[in-house]
Amino acid sequence: MTVEENINLESDLEHFKNEKEKIRTLVGKIGGKGSAKQDLIINLVFLSVIITLFVFDVLRHLVQIELPLPPLFSIEIGVLLVSIKIIWMIYKQTKVEHFQFWILNSIEFRLNNLSKQMNDIENKLDNK
Repeated sequence: MTVEENINLESDLEHFKNEKEKIRTLVGKIGGKGSAKQDLIINLVFLSVIITLFVFDVLRHLVQIELPLPPLFSIEIGVLLVSIKIIWMIYKQTKVEHFQFWILNSIEFRLNNLSKQMNDIENKLDNK
């Protein structure tokens, strides 16, 4: 292996490492490992509020406890929270789909470049 080939391989390796870091950063931004803890906290908050509203409603009907909340308030808040949760999930899924599209588009671009390079090499070999 020549010195020039070593230099080319080292530059290719460095380029690969830089791209790998870019992808890792992007995955973190769209909801990779960094947002798992945040997602868990949000899910627990939603679940605890809905369970609390359910317990208040059960206490109101079974034990006849008067609460300062109107009778249908807990149902309305529960529906609102579930709607917000569904919208949030759709938003997260849209981000993931956009990232997948970006990755596939990048792969297609690379394949097209490789195909052009192969065609150029074939043409050069045929001309010799």
